[in-house]
Amino acid sequence: MSKPTVAVVGRPNVGKSTFFNRIIGKRISIVEDTPGVTRDRIYAEAEWRGMQFALIDTGGIEPSTADVILSQMREQAQIAMEMSNVILFMVDGKEGLTSADREVASMLYRTGKKVILVVNKIDTGKPDDNFYDFYELGLGVPYPVSSVNMLGLGDVLDEIVDGLKEAGEEYEEDDSVKVAVIGKPNVGKSSLVNELLGEERVIVSNIAGTTRDSIDSPFEYDGQKFTLIDTAGIRRRSKVNENIERYSVIRAIAAIERSDVCLMMIDASEGVTEQDKKIAGLAHEAGKGIIIVVNKWDLVEKETNTMKEYTKNIRKELIYLSYAPVLFISVLTGQRVNKIMDKVIDVEAECSKRVPTGVLNTLVSDAVLMNQPPSDKGKKLKIYYATQVAVKPPLFSFKINDRELMHFSYARYLENKIREGFGFEGTSIKFVYRAKGEDGSFAG
Repeated sequence: MSKPTVAVVGRPNVGKSTFFNRIIGKRISIVEDTPGVTRDRIYAEAEWRGMQFALIDTGGIEPSTADVILSQMREQAQIAMEMSNVILFMVDGKEGLTSADREVASMLYRTGKKVILVVNKIDTGKPDDNFYDFYELGLGVPYPVSSVNMLGLGDVLDEIVDGLKEAGEEYEEDDSVKVAVIGKPNVGKSSLVNELLGEERVIVSNIAGTTRDSIDSPFEYDGQKFTLIDTAGIRRRSKVNENIERYSVIRAIAAIERSDVCLMMIDASEGVTEQDKKIAGLAHEAGKGIIIVVNKWDLVEKETNTMKEYTKNIRKELIYLSYAPVLFISVLTGQRVNKIMDKVIDVEAECSKRVPTGVLNTLVSDAVLMNQPPSDKGKKLKIYYATQVAVKPPLFSFKINDRELMHFSYARYLENKIREGFGFEGTSIKFVYRAKGEDGSFAG
C-alpha cells in the first residue's frame, strides 16, 4: 500500500511552506512573505518515530474569494484533504482568529478526518491572549509552534503519528516489484495494463483522462511478484481545470515515488512532446528505473531506418534519459508487448546492482590512467578510492582531495566508464564526492 498522507492546509501566508520545509529537511516549497506564493500542492516523504508518511503542502485557502488563482488553490487544498488520512490545519498566531479561519474549520468538519490545529508564528514559545481564541474552532487543543525557529514541531509530529495509528490501517510495503505506467492522457496506459494482465481490469476509453486515480493490480510473471500501477495521465497545467484532474496529477506523482520501475509511454504518432519531457523528468529526478515505451508504432509509416531515426530523436529530446532502454510496441496489435516484463526484470535488477569495492576501484584507476583528472592553478584532482553506498538508484562515494576540482565533464566521464564496465541500463546513477575532513555532498 502507499504511505499514509498528511495534508497541511490553511489560509495564505500562515507559514505552511516553512513548516513543510522544516519537516522534510529540504527547501522544496517556495517561502516568501506574499500571500498565494504556493500555488500547487507539493508532495514529499517524511518520517517520525519510525513511521513514514507523505506530506502535502497546499496552496492557501481563501473561502470566499472570487480571485481565480486563490479559488484554484482552495480547490487543490480540498482535493488534498480528501486524499489525506490526517489534516494539519495551520493558523496565524500573530494575526489571531479570523472569519476565514472559521470557514476553513467548517470545511474540515465535513471531511470526517483527524484534524490537528497548529497555531504558527508563536516565535517566543509563549502564546499570547490571541492563542486561546482558537479553542472556539472546536478542533481540540491547539499546538503552538514557530516554524521559523523550529519550536514545538516535535509535539505536532507526535500527534500526526498518533493520528495515523488511530486510523487503524497498516501501511506495510509488500515485496512485489512496483511498475508505474506513466505518460500523458490517451497514450494507451490502461490498454497496456490490461494487455499485460491478460484481462480487462482497467476502464479503457479514447477520452483523455478516463483513468482518474492510480489503480494497483498485483500479478505474477515468471515466478516473480509485480504490482502494476495504472496512473491517470498527467496533463499540461493549463488544462488541469477540474478538481478531479488535479487529484489525478498528485496521485500520479505519488505513484512514481513509490514505484521501482516506470514505463514512460510515448505516442509514436505524436513524437516526444514538452509534456512527455516533464513527466519523464519526474521519474528521472525520483531516481526510478525507466523504460521508454513507444506505443502506437503500428500507426507510423516505416522506411529502412525508421526505428533507428526515431530512437535517435528520443535520445536528443530526452537527453537526460540516455540510460533508458526504448521499446517500440503496439498495444492494439500486441506487437512486442511480450518483451516489456522481461525488460522490467532486467532494469529492476540493474537498479539493485551492487559493485564490489575492489572491482570498482580497479575500473576507476584504469579510467584515471586513460584520462588524467583536471587541474586548476597547478593543483590536480586526486581520487583516492571509490565505493558504492546505496542502490535504487545506485549511489557511489568518491574520496578525493578537493571537490572544487571535480569538474562536471570529468564526473560524466567517470559515469560513462562505470556504465561501460557494469551496465546499469535503465537507471540513473548518483555520485557523492568527499574531500578530507568533509562529510561530502551530492555532485552528480
